[in-house]
Amino acid sequence: MANYSLPHFVDIDANNLEEYYDVDIEFNGQEIQIDLNFESKNIDTKRLEIAKRFIDDIPEFDKRNRKYIEQDYENEDCDTVRTYIEHYLEYFDDEELSEFIDFDNKTISPEIQLMKSLRLVRMGLYPDSEENFATFDYSINPDTTDQLVVIFTKSTGEMNYMTMES
Repeated sequence: MANYSLPHFVDIDANNLEEYYDVDIEFNGQEIQIDLNFESKNIDTKRLEIAKRFIDDIPEFDKRNRKYIEQDYENEDCDTVRTYIEHYLEYFDDEELSEFIDFDNKTISPEIQLMKSLRLVRMGLYPDSEENFATFDYSINPDTTDQLVVIFTKSTGEMNYMTMES
């Protein structure tokens, strides 16, 4: 038995893995979900060490991901974040949007205010995968829409790609 301890999770037996583990934690005053996903019944504990680093460094990954989100929004050749923001603006009325947008603020556009309202709601870890080791799901409000901005990262923490999903 090779038990391995990950922050927020019960000890995990690296030689007898379940397919899925999840836990809810508080991050920046909000609840987020962290889940672990395994394709096989065992894994090298070095891969769990990488997962531990991701969990320990959630604030740093969130900071990095927010830069990716801003870069995507500002880049006219990218459309993930703009499409997400447009969806929000079309789908919700001004009263619902006023929770996230100060319509009296003429210095920051409603679109940028919404972009800055995106928050991490889930981190999925896939220790078996090299290409998409972690996914970070961002939403303005997961209670009002199932649309997400999702950032896929490699085990190095480098972004692989970003997309909009539901």
